[in-house]
Amino acid sequence: MNGEKDIDWRDPATLAAVTILAVALLMVLGALTFEHILGYQPCPLCYLQRKPWYALVPGGLALVVFAVKGNTGMLRIGLALAALLLLVNAGIGGWHAGIEWKWWEGPASCSSGGMDFTVALPDLNRRVVLCDEAPVRILGLSLAGWNAVVSFALAMLALYGALRAGGRRGRA
Repeated sequence: MNGEKDIDWRDPATLAAVTILAVALLMVLGALTFEHILGYQPCPLCYLQRKPWYALVPGGLALVVFAVKGNTGMLRIGLALAALLLLVNAGIGGWHAGIEWKWWEGPASCSSGGMDFTVALPDLNRRVVLCDEAPVRILGLSLAGWNAVVSFALAMLALYGALRAGGRRGRA
C-alpha cells in the first residue's frame, strides 16, 4: 500500500501490453537464435521483418508501464500504434512468404530470378541469402509465414486492448 494502484490483470489493455512485450522478446530471441546458434542466415526481407519487433521490445515495456501506472490515454495510443506497426509487419511477412511460395516475384536484389551485377560485383566470400528460398518450414509455414500469423494475431489483440483500455477499472 505505497500509494500505487492495484493492477487489474483482467483488463484487456493490460493483458495486451504484457503479451506484446513477451511476444516481442520471444520473436527477437528466436530470430537471433536461428541466426547465431542454428546457423540460418537471414535475407534482406528477414532483417526488415525484425525491425518492428526490435521497436516493440522497448515499446512493449512502455505499454506495461502505462498499464501499471493506470495511464489509460497513453496505453490506448500505444496499443493503437503497436497494432498499426504489427499490421504492417504482417503484410511484409505475408509478402515475403508469398515470394517464398513463388506466388509473386520478390525484389531483384535478393531473389533467384535475377541478380543485377551491373551496379557492383558481388562479394564472392559472402554467402548470398535469397528471399525466395525458405531455409526452414515449421508445420508447413516458413519463418516469414509465422511472422505474418503472429504479427496479425498480436495486432488484433493490441487493437482489442486499445478499444477496451480501462473498461474494467472501477468495477467490483
